[in-house]
Amino acid sequence: MKYFLLSILFLPHFLFAQEELALDHRQGESYHQKMEWFKDAKLGIFIHWGLYAVDGISESWSFYNGYISHDDYMKQADGFTAKDYDPQAWAALIKESGAKYSVLTTKHHDGFALWNTKFGDNNVTNSPAKNDVLSPFVSALRENDLKVGLYYSLIDWTHADYPDQTKVNKRYSANDDPERWHRFQEYNFGQMTELRNRYEPDLWWFDGDWEHSSEEWRADEIRDILLEEKPSTIINSRLRGYGDYATPENGPPVFRPIHEYWELCLTLNDNWGYQPHDKNYKTPNQVIDIFVDCISKGGNLLLDIAPREDGVIPDEQQHVLKELGKWTKKHEEAIYNTEAGIPYEYFHGPTTLSADSTTLYLFLRDIPKDGKFALKGIKNKINRTYVVGNGQTLQHQVYCKPYWSSYPGLVYVDLPETVLDNYHTVIAVMLDGKLELYRDFHEAVESN
Repeated sequence: MKYFLLSILFLPHFLFAQEELALDHRQGESYHQKMEWFKDAKLGIFIHWGLYAVDGISESWSFYNGYISHDDYMKQADGFTAKDYDPQAWAALIKESGAKYSVLTTKHHDGFALWNTKFGDNNVTNSPAKNDVLSPFVSALRENDLKVGLYYSLIDWTHADYPDQTKVNKRYSANDDPERWHRFQEYNFGQMTELRNRYEPDLWWFDGDWEHSSEEWRADEIRDILLEEKPSTIINSRLRGYGDYATPENGPPVFRPIHEYWELCLTLNDNWGYQPHDKNYKTPNQVIDIFVDCISKGGNLLLDIAPREDGVIPDEQQHVLKELGKWTKKHEEAIYNTEAGIPYEYFHGPTTLSADSTTLYLFLRDIPKDGKFALKGIKNKINRTYVVGNGQTLQHQVYCKPYWSSYPGLVYVDLPETVLDNYHTVIAVMLDGKLELYRDFHEAVESN
């Protein structure tokens, strides 16, 4: 990327770091049609579950960075029981949260697979859990009308034919031993094809592409194979330019991203996998803060939960999802099937816009000091303002609207404390047509 050019142009939305996406396949009617459900979904639940939950340590990275030996890390497989795993309860909780899809880690960088793969022995059937735990979860998602996403790590630091094992231990170079690299690729392609045939996912969530080029990964072939039977499948951006949408991680965007489709993946505390000592959980209100910020900028939130090795989702995580669900259910008209909202210059907070552009939704986190909040630069006549979730009509007044100017004035809306939500209060502003924003700069009176 030509950062010197961006600096000269000073385009602020480029300050939001994003992966590069190839452009050739991200155009045309068929592309936008397959992305429609994703755009409308707004909320997904990420699930990091694997043998790292046994000792509650960092998933894969703990041995890669030398904090623990690879042998000791892999011994956790002896404690992965999944004895209290209830996929139906998982799916019900996800649906209750208001999410429309979920993504489960089928295999992280440690290579431990959650299904009974025929490619290698590093999988759940060789743990105390004994059984495939992926299949019942996929079935439970579909029974709850939730889209199925599969996380798959392209890298496998445990596989004997993968070039890297740890940060300092490199087995070989893919360029120096192409035959060995080819063996690993056959294994990788085999597992992906197995997952494709068995589960027909709606979404592939790749990870780990940074260790090799798109040519080395054969990323174009991966895309072709995965879409061969189901062209409507969506792929995230971590396939070296062959994905369908951008995937920022743990950093809510400051400016509206340039990509039409994007999704922020976010931890509930400070780790992706279960770590019992990490109690730095975000509150329900903080999660809602980030969520409305994402949807106001036209994106999705993929919120991570981390079950224990026995399959139990910790109470703190369940609490956040349940509170989030109460709020999304109450305010669903302002969330789903909406478009990105207006710039903050017009309203000092997140907003969304109805699909027909005739209703503007305003998200208020805080209580206005004088019981009023302001909206400016709306050229349309406002037909009605009301509280989403209870329908109460609100009074509004227009100021600073001289008859001799096209300036639309300032709109102040009364907001009684009795209508405030415990988290974000949402106000609907019904317009007399499609939203029109004032963009001029008015000066002195020229005719009066």
